[in-house]
Amino acid sequence: MKIKAPIAPLLPKLIETDFIFLDDEIIIEGLSVKDQDLSYQDIRNLVFRECRFEKITMNRNHLERFECSNVIFDHCDFSNIEWIGASFHQVHFHQCKLTGTNFAESYLRDCLFEECIADYASFSATNQKVVHFQKTSLNDTEFVDVTWNNLVFDGCSLTGGNWFHTKLAGLDLTKSSFDKIAFSQELLKGLKVTQEQAITIAAGLGLIIED
Repeated sequence: MKIKAPIAPLLPKLIETDFIFLDDEIIIEGLSVKDQDLSYQDIRNLVFRECRFEKITMNRNHLERFECSNVIFDHCDFSNIEWIGASFHQVHFHQCKLTGTNFAESYLRDCLFEECIADYASFSATNQKVVHFQKTSLNDTEFVDVTWNNLVFDGCSLTGGNWFHTKLAGLDLTKSSFDKIAFSQELLKGLKVTQEQAITIAAGLGLIIED
């Protein structure tokens, strides 16, 4: 399978600001926003479009029907945010904290996660097309029932991940690492791993391996 790189966010000339206000049914567009805490909010139909956010904190927010396109998140903290059923298109997460973040049932297209911490996050039931994870910590993360095309992991930590009910044919994990990981046995065919990783997977399936 030919690997495609995610299309980078396309940004116009941005207007710089250190304050934005979030509310239902609003579109935030064309802004460069820095150093703001927007945590603990429950918002519906919020749209981020053609923006750059740096050192923004959004902890424990519930964002229903959230849409995000052509956006860069740099050094942002999205710990325990609920993005269930959201849409992400041409989005770059750079050195962001995504611990416990819930992306479940979301659509991700042309997204890059670079040097992020996403332990305990959930990507369950997501649809991912051209999504790359680079040097990202994904320990104890849920990838259950994921539909994917051109999904790449490079230099990531995947220990404790749950991949039940996700088709694995064509997925390459040889450039990442894990000490334990859970897959559906019937969907393992076509998964590319190293010899050491294969032993870890076999042990997890209950096989007894003798020298």
